[in-house]
Amino acid sequence: MSDFEEQFKTKAQGPGLDISALKVKATQKAPSKVTLMESNRAKNLAITLRKGGRSIQDICTAIETYDQQALSLDFLELLLRFLPTEYERTLIGKFEREQQPLEELSEEDQFMIRFSRIPRLAERMNVMIFLGNFSDTAQLLMPQLNAIIAASMSLKSSSKLRNILEIVLAFGNYMNSSKRGAAYGFRLQSLDALLEMKSTDRKQTLLHYLVRVITEKYPELTGFHTELHFLDKAGTVSLDGVLQDVRSLQQGMELTRKEFMRQDDSLVLKEFLKANTELMEKLQADSKTAKEAYESAVEYFGENPKTSPPTTFFPMFMRFIRAYKKAEQDIELWKKQEAAAKEAESSQPGSGEQLDLKSPFQKAKRQQMDMIAELKKKQMVKEPLIYEGKDGAIEDIISDLRNNPYRRADKGRGSAKKRAVGQSLQATPDISL
Repeated sequence: MSDFEEQFKTKAQGPGLDISALKVKATQKAPSKVTLMESNRAKNLAITLRKGGRSIQDICTAIETYDQQALSLDFLELLLRFLPTEYERTLIGKFEREQQPLEELSEEDQFMIRFSRIPRLAERMNVMIFLGNFSDTAQLLMPQLNAIIAASMSLKSSSKLRNILEIVLAFGNYMNSSKRGAAYGFRLQSLDALLEMKSTDRKQTLLHYLVRVITEKYPELTGFHTELHFLDKAGTVSLDGVLQDVRSLQQGMELTRKEFMRQDDSLVLKEFLKANTELMEKLQADSKTAKEAYESAVEYFGENPKTSPPTTFFPMFMRFIRAYKKAEQDIELWKKQEAAAKEAESSQPGSGEQLDLKSPFQKAKRQQMDMIAELKKKQMVKEPLIYEGKDGAIEDIISDLRNNPYRRADKGRGSAKKRAVGQSLQATPDISL
């Protein structure tokens, strides 16, 4: 058995543990370093410093001299989260009063001590971040302000759009004449209803009919949308957000000026103020113009600026323009189909008249003429008018809106709930840039 034990014994994995030796080594370990920061905060600072890739002295010197080339904007924004707290400053002050060696501190604590010695640390950090962000932010805000200004002023100054809205109002009053009295205006959201209301044969909408009347009676109004500019871009702008960003830039500029007054030997601050003061003034002026132009345009069309942001206001016109163009295309297509059908049937005697009577285009045209004839008939038999123009002639409203556009006859009347488009279109002066 001794031979068996010798051949199959378990081999030792190493020398036996000497407990007494381990105790001696444990007592010889270096003492743990003192820390002035909470452990998780210290770990996060260590990670941030590694991302910076520079020594403690280089980082702090760059902050003291506003050296944007030495420190990236991303690094500065991360470092801003590690401004010394009051508690940390208290511990740092105690450590320095006791004149303890820095070697006892971790690298993060050593950085924090040097970091806390920078005069006006928070102001310097914020100024550096502002300097780094200013150019990109200004370039982002300027086009948005310009879009709001251009879109607002073009809407308000467009005489063609005003005349088209007057025609819409005239048709609306005619359609509702048996239900209620005349309306002096309508909400812009009612333009969407032009697409929802269909003819009795369900082949065309009220907008198709309106477009046909405008094309035949007032062709000079058909290109009204060419007078409107940047509606699509203005419709994506959060004006309140843009104005807040401009105010933030102005606050940053004021902070930069104060820092320069305290440290007027800084070439970085001097050159920045020299190069960007004029741009900041233009941003402020444009933001004021954009706000005033937008509010004026919204009120001009009877809406409330507080409840109608650009993202709601401008898209209403965009939808109307797209629908108007689509209706024009539909009518043109119907005309081509009508012509092709006539040509195909021209060889069959007696069929042309029947075709004309049944075609969508001719049927819509008959409906148009019937409505105008009905209006004239009402005037001839002295029936109550739907509403009055200046001379009381309903025929002028329908047949010559361009020369005698609809106007409110009784300025004393009016609904508090509905703002008058016709009135407001002439009431407010344009805003000049």
